[in-house]
Amino acid sequence: MFHPNKISIIGSLVGLAAVLVWRIREGRTAVSLKKIVIPPLGMATGFSMFIVPAFRIPWTWGLAAFLIGAVLLAYPLLKTSRLVQQGDAIMMQRSTAFFSVILVLAAVRILARGYFDTLLTVEQSGALFFVLAFGMIVRWRLNMLREYRKLTAGGGTIAVSRS
Repeated sequence: MFHPNKISIIGSLVGLAAVLVWRIREGRTAVSLKKIVIPPLGMATGFSMFIVPAFRIPWTWGLAAFLIGAVLLAYPLLKTSRLVQQGDAIMMQRSTAFFSVILVLAAVRILARGYFDTLLTVEQSGALFFVLAFGMIVRWRLNMLREYRKLTAGGGTIAVSRS
């Protein structure tokens, strides 16, 4: 029988593989307003986990996790991706380091989660890392949205990392 921590690590690795495949496929198609806004909205439904008492964490922990994700961990994503206009289409252009950043962030998450799983329940640890990931994606997508609007207003190449 699997230990909950092993299941958590396996789930994280499966999630990492899914994210990598999704990012590769997403990079081949034009960026649209829907493609920028829908992922964080879809992810926001995950906050429903807090209905279950086992997943609840103190507000201060949630705020700290969100800020760490938005301020620290989103930074490498912002620095390794940009939007470019190619004809009538706006495309995501990633640096060669983008996927390395994704892998390093996943490794940090797995190592940190291993530590936090010793202090918190598996559910609380999962909730904390969900909020952290949400902070990351919200900041990244808000920057993408701002740059998308600049490009659609009139042109050229604009780095997503400008804040």
